[in-house]
Amino acid sequence: MQFRIRGLSPEPFQRFFGLPEAELQAQGIHRYIVDEKPGFPDRIELRDAEVGETVLLLNHVCLDAMTPYRASHAIFVREGASNTYDAVNQVPESMRCRLLSLRGYSAGAMMLEADVVEGTAIETVIEQIFANPEVSYIHVHNARRGCYAGRIDRVQASAES
Repeated sequence: MQFRIRGLSPEPFQRFFGLPEAELQAQGIHRYIVDEKPGFPDRIELRDAEVGETVLLLNHVCLDAMTPYRASHAIFVREGASNTYDAVNQVPESMRCRLLSLRGYSAGAMMLEADVVEGTAIETVIEQIFANPEVSYIHVHNARRGCYAGRIDRVQASAES
């Protein structure tokens, strides 16, 4: 089974890049200078920020639905990140090196499947969750801190195959 992993679009976050500390804090956002790698996983490019780069820690609504599973959590975005990670059948290193929680949702945003897996074995759990034909997409969260890490969608087989 093929799958597609995507990071977040940079557009909603660009307005925060370079803001003074006081303006960020007034919006509940914290800026950090990265001092270790891994440790600050950017949710746009789905990579750990390099030592010396700056990241913003902010709240992000990762499941904006009127269901019991509506969710938000803290995420890091690297200041200046501009290229949304988007790849088929490739798992970014920022997921590979962490314990992950995978949550499979219906098109109506109801959780149908869930599991926890080391990132090195994520493909097995993706396949298990997508074995349920009612699962429309998977949200990935870092299991230890709960932060949203990315979205996984099914890749439909082309009609030419």
